[in-house]
Amino acid sequence: MRRYGKHTDEDDIRSRPNRKGNRPRTNIRPKHEDAAEGMVLTVDRGRLTCLVGDRAVMAMKARELGRKAAVVGDRVALVGDLSGKKDTLARIVRIEERSSLLRRTADDDDPYERVVVANADQLAIVTALADPEPRPRLIDRCLVAAFDGGLEPLLVMTKSDLAPPDKLLELYGALDIPYVVTSREELENGDAADRVRAHLDGRITAFVGHSGVGKTTLVNALVPEERRRTTGHVNAVTGRGRHTTTSALALPLTGADGWVVDTPGVRSFGLAHIDPSRVIHAFPDLVPGTEGCPRACSHDEQDCALDAWVREGHADPARLYSLRRLLATRERTEGD
Repeated sequence: MRRYGKHTDEDDIRSRPNRKGNRPRTNIRPKHEDAAEGMVLTVDRGRLTCLVGDRAVMAMKARELGRKAAVVGDRVALVGDLSGKKDTLARIVRIEERSSLLRRTADDDDPYERVVVANADQLAIVTALADPEPRPRLIDRCLVAAFDGGLEPLLVMTKSDLAPPDKLLELYGALDIPYVVTSREELENGDAADRVRAHLDGRITAFVGHSGVGKTTLVNALVPEERRRTTGHVNAVTGRGRHTTTSALALPLTGADGWVVDTPGVRSFGLAHIDPSRVIHAFPDLVPGTEGCPRACSHDEQDCALDAWVREGHADPARLYSLRRLLATRERTEGD
């Protein structure tokens, strides 16, 4: 039944008054074209510290972003109070497109991925040569996550005064990963920090490693103005240390143009989110050999064309072995 005639106007339409007195909801969101650019330095219980110009600004994520979360390293757009003064709060209204993303899961069966850092250029994998013993499977997993996320790896070996690096270097030699070997004495006198810093200049580098390997000690040497509490004890039975870094934190590199992102020590590095087909792109010398592979080839099966490619002399057999070791790392425990 028609309630109004054919020629109604706005005055004929009844509207309910808004008892709350606020404006009606709309799906149209402001563009915030005048928002300031910033970089997320750390996240703590929903509060994000962002670098805006030369100021550290406290901010919260705007409701309009929904479930999209900002992480350390994100480039963001902010509005509101950008003075950086105490008890002020800005709003993050936009998260810019990311150039890289380092992710992990708690284990290989966990569907929930955790973003470690965004927009990093490099992943420094810190491992001790002794006390605690190196964990090659954990290193392999970090390498897979770096290759998948678009980061270049850097291997940093500490405590060379307790054990030589030869065995570990032989294991990763075919991957052509840049590396630095340090000792406790070199960390104390600054020589180690200078050699590591040469690999970090002009880049954003995330540091990962399990507890007790000296990661935070190294970060303290690289950024002495922002010293973080170092690991005080390594368990003599398990060889594991206590976690002393509880949240990721981006720090400006002292004496060079770059950023260091210190991350909490990890006991595991799950790869449930990794698509194995993307790992092959970290081996450009092997990619052409995959053209003859069957569809959805895992590159570790009987009909894989990479075997013939290597036999014909197009690539080093050690490179194919390294690729397959990394691809198989999800099927092994990190302590193997």
